[in-house]
Amino acid sequence: MKIKLLLLHVLLFCCTLVYSQQRKKLSLKESIELVISKSSQTQLATTKTAVSKLELENLKNKLYPSLKISGNYLRLTNANVISSISTNASPQVSQLVLGQATMSMPLYSGLRLRNSIKASESLYQSEVAQMQYVKEQMAIEVIELYAALYKSQEMAKLYEEYGKTAQQRVIDFEAMVENGLLAKNDLLKAQLQEVNIQLMLSNALKNSSIFNYELTLLLGLPESTLIEFDIENMKKELALSQSLELQAIRYDLQASQSREKAAQLGIKIAKGNYFPTFTLVGGYLAFDLKDVINVNNAVNFGIGFSYDLASVFKNGKEVKLAQAKAELAQKATTILEENHKSEQHKAIENYTYALKQNDVYQKSVEQATENYRIVKDKYDNTLASTTDLLEADDQQLQSKINYSLSQAEVALKYYQLQFAQGKLTQSFNINPTK
Repeated sequence: MKIKLLLLHVLLFCCTLVYSQQRKKLSLKESIELVISKSSQTQLATTKTAVSKLELENLKNKLYPSLKISGNYLRLTNANVISSISTNASPQVSQLVLGQATMSMPLYSGLRLRNSIKASESLYQSEVAQMQYVKEQMAIEVIELYAALYKSQEMAKLYEEYGKTAQQRVIDFEAMVENGLLAKNDLLKAQLQEVNIQLMLSNALKNSSIFNYELTLLLGLPESTLIEFDIENMKKELALSQSLELQAIRYDLQASQSREKAAQLGIKIAKGNYFPTFTLVGGYLAFDLKDVINVNNAVNFGIGFSYDLASVFKNGKEVKLAQAKAELAQKATTILEENHKSEQHKAIENYTYALKQNDVYQKSVEQATENYRIVKDKYDNTLASTTDLLEADDQQLQSKINYSLSQAEVALKYYQLQFAQGKLTQSFNINPTK
């Protein structure tokens, strides 16, 4: 009896807590859009993409000419000026004014700059794909939490429903025991069933509270929010998703392939150090050495040349390092492709099994319901024992729980399959690039 009272207090506390919370009804699509826009993981991925784009733009700027302007005004003291031009008197030089403008533009550097830009473009595409994959990950995380919360809430509803039946049965049995119509041990069996159902109800409510709290944190909602399911909307979303013809895109594989491409370009960049650098140069110079010389409009242009002779001996290590990095990137992509095949095969098998399991559990509900009806008739006619009745009732409850959970499992396995194939956000008509 103490255990029973304790469970009742726990249930009352849970119910009070639930009703004090702010209720919010959300569809799966709304939840996915919310987590994509607000989660710290997607914001971090978006920031990384923005940084990578800025790095690419800064690197592209090196293709354009650089132009520098400088000027100097210098005071001179006791300057000894020797001129080849004969003059009657030695000039007194007290100041120098110098102004110049220089321009340079790379012409050829072993294609290092252009290959560096291409590699940076590949890394940027990799970050874009990785950002999209993070959004896919957040979407499947929301769906899995939704499924867990839905299952626990459905179990709580069934336990609450059967708890009322078990409670009424105990009341009826107590009256029958008092009138000498029933053995006390049958009453104890009914009381034990009632306590077990109350305990399972308490556990289901506890799990609901945990999953609801985790989901509110993930969605950035107030912790006191109680999430309610828009079941009809979810069914429509699932039906619409299953009717769409979607293109499979694994964004994490795209990211890996882009990194591999950048690594391959790294080999060309390293080999570019074997070649000299040619630069188009030009400028303008004007200066005035007081009372000695004045130069204006001194325009100059030409080609600059530079070559690091030591690169012939040293650059081999850089090339080997770049080749090793490219090999690592290629192997990482190969491993990822193999993992994807395994994940997709597993997801297909799990979804197929969930469909079959749902059909079986649907039939088991019909069978368990009919079995309970037959046993109840026999019990009412003293042809079946109390144990038979309680077992039939437990089987009926378990069959309904299994069927209810299997319906959620079908939807979960379907969306996990979409995730494995890279089509999850597409199935909700959500563009992950935005």
